Amino acid sequence: MVDLSSVRERALRIKLLLMDCDGVLTDGRIWILDEGDDQKSFSTKDGLGIDLLHRAGLRSGIISGRKSSAVERRARALGMEFVKLGDNDKIAAFEQTLAESGVAANEVAFIGDDLNDIPLLLRVGLAIAVADAVQETRERAHYITSVNGGSGAVREVIELILKAQGRWSEVIKKYL
Repeated sequence: MVDLSSVRERALRIKLLLMDCDGVLTDGRIWILDEGDDQKSFSTKDGLGIDLLHRAGLRSGIISGRKSSAVERRARALGMEFVKLGDNDKIAAFEQTLAESGVAANEVAFIGDDLNDIPLLLRVGLAIAVADAVQETRERAHYITSVNGGSGAVREVIELILKAQGRWSEVIKKYL
């Protein structure tokens, strides 16, 4: 059972939200095109959530072992600052991101879904697994989203962080 008071306490420190892509920002399916590129679908709820995160002064990024021009385009469109794609050494990519951002590991939240995300989940201040993550990943998370990856899980995490930090009302004010 998740201790929500501990999760909120951890969320208070977050300055940087990092995530895997396939299975987190997407539902994990990949369409391989004849030209060799791939195609993915992304949730617009996650997109607006990332915009709200940035408006609140927090930063974001992707660490994925898979290289994808679709992910590069989506990350650029969302203004994500740290995008590390195509490197199977996620720990090295994470350490490089910490150095570039000037943020401590306990000030980072990471969202993952599979076994290769566990090393990062064990290093961050707030470890999150999407609802349809593999069991081993869910077991190592501080928080498990109520929805699957690609279905607004990133937005759920952003709302959790911004509400814990008392920033949610301010960033959504223009919509109300």
